Amino acid sequence: MDLVLRNARLVDEPGLVDVVVEHGTITAVTAAVGTVPGDPATRVVDCAGRVVVPGFVESHLHVDKALLDRERPNPDGTLAGAIAVTGELKRGFTHGSVRDRARTLLDQAITNGTTLVRAHPDVDPIVGLTGVEVLLGLRDEYRDALDLQIVAFPQEGIAKAPGTLALLREALGAGADVIGGCTYNERTLAACHEHVETVLDLAEEFDVPADLHADFADDTSDPRFALARVIADAVVRRGMQGRVALGHMTSSASLPSAERADLFARLAEAGVAVVPLPATDLHLGGRADDHDVRRGVVPVRDLWAAGVTSAYSSNNVRNAFTPFGNADLLDIGLLLAQVGHLSGPEDLARVLDMATTSAARVVGIAETYGIRPGADADLVLLSTTDPAGVLLDRPDRAHVVKRGRVVAETTRTTVLTTGTTRSKELSNA
Repeated sequence: MDLVLRNARLVDEPGLVDVVVEHGTITAVTAAVGTVPGDPATRVVDCAGRVVVPGFVESHLHVDKALLDRERPNPDGTLAGAIAVTGELKRGFTHGSVRDRARTLLDQAITNGTTLVRAHPDVDPIVGLTGVEVLLGLRDEYRDALDLQIVAFPQEGIAKAPGTLALLREALGAGADVIGGCTYNERTLAACHEHVETVLDLAEEFDVPADLHADFADDTSDPRFALARVIADAVVRRGMQGRVALGHMTSSASLPSAERADLFARLAEAGVAVVPLPATDLHLGGRADDHDVRRGVVPVRDLWAAGVTSAYSSNNVRNAFTPFGNADLLDIGLLLAQVGHLSGPEDLARVLDMATTSAARVVGIAETYGIRPGADADLVLLSTTDPAGVLLDRPDRAHVVKRGRVVAETTRTTVLTTGTTRSKELSNA
């Protein structure tokens, strides 16, 4: 035995368990036996009743553009402003600058319990393949601490940015794992439809999944932001069910409930996943509203009701698209719950699932994920004994385990001193 997590509390088990790991794989999950004198495991962690969850999955993260806000913020807070200012900053990207910022963000993600990131580096004539090339190197550098899926993402459009299609092919040929799309960033509706078909063509040609930004607006008054059904129909026509995800989808919040339910039912039928990105969606949304300001985030409860596979993610961290964040999925999950009118143990458990088991389905690792024999030993020991309080308390990630090896530890001690002579030491490590 390489590692044993003893006396662990799982979110869906009534009693404590021991989780046994050998060669990076969970080999047993059994009722806890307490302290074992002369324990034969290489390393034993006594969880003392604290909660263990599978490693968090950042299913949509722009690693290459992280932390740019220190260089130049968004001038007007809009999506167009974010694209414009980032386009200018990209002209100064170097492999070194992208690598430094990416490492900072990935280290933070690992500390916060993330064991897989699906990253969306820009691929376009401005920046070329710089982001992809950097992340290909980091994928190897971080392989013992973090899995990195690389999405070749045409932020500037395809038809709108001549030369991008050839770069996308080159990125996929070099080892990018997923083809991305920015379906609304073309000049005409016809070009947006062509963008969708081109992305799905590439997915079939290179046998990779597709992950598209879609319908990222306050409403559907511009039909370029009402393409989800078009995408779902194309997925079914091509037999690509279960291999396509859509990020943002904010304009769906503006639809009448019956129309939205019909759309979500079609997405579920097509096996198209949806990933709301609440920090960005809230920050950029409703900028033109001078009253009753819309805060367009996908209605998560409606996704659940329709049976749409869904996750959530940080998207951007401290740049023109989102000037906040620290790659902490518990923070983002609480934000999603607050804005989505979600509350109570059942809702909060489903939100946590969106960062773990459901996110694993979105990124295609469900067969090797979870806390069960045969799964990869990607685990997070949280500094709480209360499964229902994980999102509410956002406890420290005391131990982060990647394929059976502890890759991050956090210990925090607080001493509470009252106005009397008594004091209480609180340790959540």
